[in-house]
Amino acid sequence: MTTLAVHNPATGAKITDLPADTAASVADKAAKARAAQPAWASMPIAQRMACIAKFREGVVRELESLATTMTRETGKPIKMSRNELNGLLGRIDFFLQQAQAATATETVFDEGGMTEQIQRTPLGVVANISAWNYPWFVGCNVILPALLTGNAVLYKPSEYAAMTGLAIARLLHEAGVPQDVMACLVGTGEVGSALLAQDIDGVFFTGSVATGRKIAQAVGGRFIKLQLELGGKDPSYVCEDADPKAAAESLADGAMYNTGQSCCSVERIYVHEKIHDAFVAAFVEAVKGLQAGDPMSDSTYIGAITRGPQLDVLDAQVADARAKGATLLVGGQRGPGPGNWYQATVFSNVNHGMELMKEESFGPLIGIQKVSGDAQAVQLMNDTRYGLTAGVYTPDGQRARALLAQVKAGSVYWNCCDRVSPRLPWSGVGDSGVGLTLSVDGIETFTRPKAWHLRAA
Repeated sequence: MTTLAVHNPATGAKITDLPADTAASVADKAAKARAAQPAWASMPIAQRMACIAKFREGVVRELESLATTMTRETGKPIKMSRNELNGLLGRIDFFLQQAQAATATETVFDEGGMTEQIQRTPLGVVANISAWNYPWFVGCNVILPALLTGNAVLYKPSEYAAMTGLAIARLLHEAGVPQDVMACLVGTGEVGSALLAQDIDGVFFTGSVATGRKIAQAVGGRFIKLQLELGGKDPSYVCEDADPKAAAESLADGAMYNTGQSCCSVERIYVHEKIHDAFVAAFVEAVKGLQAGDPMSDSTYIGAITRGPQLDVLDAQVADARAKGATLLVGGQRGPGPGNWYQATVFSNVNHGMELMKEESFGPLIGIQKVSGDAQAVQLMNDTRYGLTAGVYTPDGQRARALLAQVKAGSVYWNCCDRVSPRLPWSGVGDSGVGLTLSVDGIETFTRPKAWHLRAA
């Protein structure tokens, strides 16, 4: 039997071996999903909504054990695992509140015996290749609206969050979603490749740019829906009229939350020269106050690095910055083993010739660069192939809007950062991806509009 070994990144210890899928089992699940999808789609939406409401009840009922599982397999601090699950509840509520209206048939013209309508029909069978850093958020951003709109879902969780993926599928099945309509595929990249070879109507992926590019190439000639939520190198600019301490505390959390392993983590900071030194001092103080340790402890803020190979990326960025003249203010090396640990690390005197200001870090590493004013800040914020989020700190709302209007990003923030709302679309520019999740648009993305021309006899 093929298996997937699951390890705890905080200790290196094996947690379990999970039965894994093969090319044959993936093909079987895909065929069953294709056969089961029409009956699911023909079900009244109220019944599909009832299933998702029961799923929500299951999440609430098992929240503590689900949080523990997520922390054990990803290294996410337990408080943040609970935060993710509690935050999911609001997203479920939003999907349930909006699904019926988002999928209702709309009459756009009705005169002289001619009626024109737009009907939103499900895509069919969708593949969801998901991420490990927020497995409940990222997975359910696709799974729930896809199911609500009448699709069948072939869901491959990350191999670094496979136990969580199986829990999501189990709770949906217990809530009444047929097993063939919601299938979980366990395994590594080979299982993902097998999934892409199936008869599917859409691919929804969250992960790295490199893998996203491979997926786009794999399905590029098939004319199916392709949605890619990729990386970010998210900037924030602190203006000279901002409160340096308040901005530093906000941005330290935005940079280090989930151990910096968020696509929308703050990854580079630009500070006006007039308050640069005060901001840096406050930022370093805030970072030094973030406790690292056992992810199962309620007092832990900095957890383990989920993927061992990412430690090499962080080492390389730190070495590059030091070699090119950056000033290391705190951290700068791996934490003691066993497990995957990296110190919260802050550099000043950085520039865009350094990797940590150009390439995604995806860890507790941040560079702070001094700027002369707004024009230089905007130029540097846009000096990237990514465009996920960007923020500005200033008490002047008009100034913030003017600056953020010039920045290429799917989401922008005034006096906040690292924030996602179910009411707003989550999208990116450039190498941050194509398509969107969340908002009413994120429900409609799992449908295709069908045009009806109806003439009375």
